[in-house]
Amino acid sequence: MSNPFIQVKGLYKIFGSDPASILPMIEAGKSKNQILAETAHTVGLKDINLSIEKGKIFVIMGLSGCGKSTLIRHFNRLIDPTAGQLTVDGVDVMQLSQKELESFRSHKISMVFQRFGLMPHRTVLENVAYGLTVQKVDKKTRQQKAKEWLETVGLKGYEEQYPSQLSGGQQQRVGLARALCTDADILLMDEAFSALDPLIRSEMQDQLIELQETLHKTIIFITHDLDEALRLGDRIAILKDGELVQEGAPEDILLNPINDYVEAFVRDVNRARALTVETVMKPPAWRITADTISEALKQMRTSPADYGYYVTDDGYQGIVTQEKLEEAEQNDAGADKVCEKVIDELPPVSPESLIEEVLPETLDADYPLPVVDEEGQLCGELSRETIAKVLVDTTTDEEAPETIVEHRKAS
Repeated sequence: MSNPFIQVKGLYKIFGSDPASILPMIEAGKSKNQILAETAHTVGLKDINLSIEKGKIFVIMGLSGCGKSTLIRHFNRLIDPTAGQLTVDGVDVMQLSQKELESFRSHKISMVFQRFGLMPHRTVLENVAYGLTVQKVDKKTRQQKAKEWLETVGLKGYEEQYPSQLSGGQQQRVGLARALCTDADILLMDEAFSALDPLIRSEMQDQLIELQETLHKTIIFITHDLDEALRLGDRIAILKDGELVQEGAPEDILLNPINDYVEAFVRDVNRARALTVETVMKPPAWRITADTISEALKQMRTSPADYGYYVTDDGYQGIVTQEKLEEAEQNDAGADKVCEKVIDELPPVSPESLIEEVLPETLDADYPLPVVDEEGQLCGELSRETIAKVLVDTTTDEEAPETIVEHRKAS
């Protein structure tokens, strides 16, 4: 990433009466617990380095006390670091004057809180429009925009209600609408859905994903739930005791945990629900592109497999087998065009589909399923064996991939 929208470099946060004096102790290798015992200072963050791309959801996660909420409050300078740099769109946030910081907070960045953060004495409409009030937008404009966002999050008709009259899920929708109403480039979401019931939480995740498809905001999302992180995040950073342990794409975190701490997080994740076809597919075994049956058979005989995916200029057409091609040639049809009589239908799957969605078709098919993109082009194949190897870590070590397949077929 050559020009990250948000960049964090060498960020430290130490809580105590003389935080700067603790930096040499950290550099000398003393642990967080040692520093606390010797100096009564708490190391909140240690040498955090992150690059966040514009228009993506970046998830920061970890257990309670790992520093994730401390970190997110640095982005809008609710907390100032002991050392380090944080830039947003090329601007060093730490160098902003008080007036510049106020403008930054009201125009560039919005926050959605865990406990909704709504003002109980203001109506739903007034709560949503509050950020625009701070920006000194005229009443008519801010009320119109607030109504539009309430409709977007499914709360049309609730404008004159008060927060106490709403459910928890509805209150969080108000909080989301308020954050979006200012048209800020960046949304900070600190455990925004964790106080909600599981069903409502899932609905809010769905809504955020749906909104992000059209809004393309830069979202920094804090959670302690890996399932939520995998579902929402374009990239995930995992913290432990104030240190960045691993950062990467969701599939990298899930398939290649860097240490025991991360491995403990991913151990119980439903991989079939978290991984897409694209993350586990293999290159297609063989493409057959010849026009005639004889030429197709020549191509097939150089293949390591006894089948191939038939591809034309129009993209993937189906699957052909060596057996059918040989049978057709024996019937003196070698010069005939490759057509429906030798092409079998094998429905393709999308690279964007979740493994869970295509698992039944994969297990029922006689051949690996072709993976075909939106333009109809063949980009990979998905086999039972590939899926079994990905899912094997969720079973006992003794259970082989073939056994998983048989178990799933029987279920």
